[in-house]
Amino acid sequence: MATRTQTRSTTLRTRIAEYPQPALLWAGVAVFLLLLELGALLRFPGTLLVDFVQAVPGDYDAGIFVAFVDAVSGIPTLLSRETIPNQGYFDGSGYQGTFLGLAPAVAWGVRVTLIYLYAAACTYWVWVAYDWYRVYYRAADWTPRDDVVDRLRGHKWGIFGFVVVFMFVTMAIFAPALGPTTVDRNLQDPYGHTLEYWDGDSVQETTVGAANIGAQSVGSEGSNVGPMEYDDFGRFHPFGTLPGGKDLFTFIAAGSRISLIIGLLSVGLSAGVAVSLALISAYYKGAVDLGLVLVSDSVMGMPQLLLLIMLTVVLAGTWIGKLYSGAFVLALIFAGTGWPYLWRSLRGPALQVSEREWVDAAKSFGQTPGSIMRKHMLPYITGYLLIYGSMTLGGAIIAIAGLSFLGLGVDPPTPEWGRAVNAGQDYVDTASWHISLIPGILITLVVTGFNALGDGIRDAIDPESDSAAGEAGSRGGGA
Repeated sequence: MATRTQTRSTTLRTRIAEYPQPALLWAGVAVFLLLLELGALLRFPGTLLVDFVQAVPGDYDAGIFVAFVDAVSGIPTLLSRETIPNQGYFDGSGYQGTFLGLAPAVAWGVRVTLIYLYAAACTYWVWVAYDWYRVYYRAADWTPRDDVVDRLRGHKWGIFGFVVVFMFVTMAIFAPALGPTTVDRNLQDPYGHTLEYWDGDSVQETTVGAANIGAQSVGSEGSNVGPMEYDDFGRFHPFGTLPGGKDLFTFIAAGSRISLIIGLLSVGLSAGVAVSLALISAYYKGAVDLGLVLVSDSVMGMPQLLLLIMLTVVLAGTWIGKLYSGAFVLALIFAGTGWPYLWRSLRGPALQVSEREWVDAAKSFGQTPGSIMRKHMLPYITGYLLIYGSMTLGGAIIAIAGLSFLGLGVDPPTPEWGRAVNAGQDYVDTASWHISLIPGILITLVVTGFNALGDGIRDAIDPESDSAAGEAGSRGGGA
């Protein structure tokens, strides 16, 4: 381990300037990793921006944003479908159009494996940034955060949750490349695309829509494409097909992105409201705190499902209801009805820190309430926000799936996990059991993963805490 070259009184920028080698090495590798998938990483926010501009009323020209998406789509990426293709056909002697002439299943497996290895490398490099900062650039030899990190690294249940969340987030970010086919080709416009296949004698051409009809999973052995099987047109389906013949894995991968966007947006908005109100109620106490308690009780008393149905119907024809196929409305409703649960979880820690002597000292020195809440109270409740925010996110995901199962929420044909469960409920005890079971297992696994990660963070921050997750965890943020 290299010795520290900085003194405790210098700034971080000065310490890096005095010993730049680790920082330059880390930055160089980070830029290299970013450039490998720059096109895919820029395309995701670009498509979201295009959808937003197109939905907002007014004379807004989305052409510049569409041009941006087209431009970044042309940036070559290492792990793209074009670089490692899995769609091709067998011509009687070998596979044509697939990566290195491999079977579609093998080519798809190579691409998926490399994508997750890339995501793991990026995650590891983020950890290296913290570790090198701690070794080379941090002024203090030890901080309480070191013990928190060490406890979290040894928390098996928390590590399990982290792995599950990592797999889910990676699927959401790289959904277009992970699927054996694309959403546009297989789900949204199947009759606008064609494919070639080997019929036993020669290579034939048909539309994807016609091929889907021949690859339906409707319960019987003769009309079913199960997990890890090929259909009659030589297409590989890792999770089988839906009743309409569309690829289930592509549906689930695209649906994970919708679930993550809604969950992050709703939890982010809820967290912003909850943190602000928790700090205000803890600082001023008295009538302000009592008023917020009454407001939160009123919001918690509203029937969330009824409110959701009403707002979904009322806003369906408006521009806000069209944002991201209704996902934005869902996020707003979850945030508007879920913040009281998160606020109640943060109110206790905020009240505790408001009684600390350093808060009284800051008041005596004439600091403003906003400065005191931001500098002396907010850092104390950030850990609790991570705990309950993680658990609330899991609750939001299962709530989204439940609403989609009921036919509410995200507008069809946008993929969502609950809609896949609904599509396969008539085939649970048939040969097409995979349609409902696989997305149902994934929903349960992802929600459990977020809760496990929250448990691990809680135990790492407070090793003497009870095993109960608290009100927000048990209610899933009101979901």
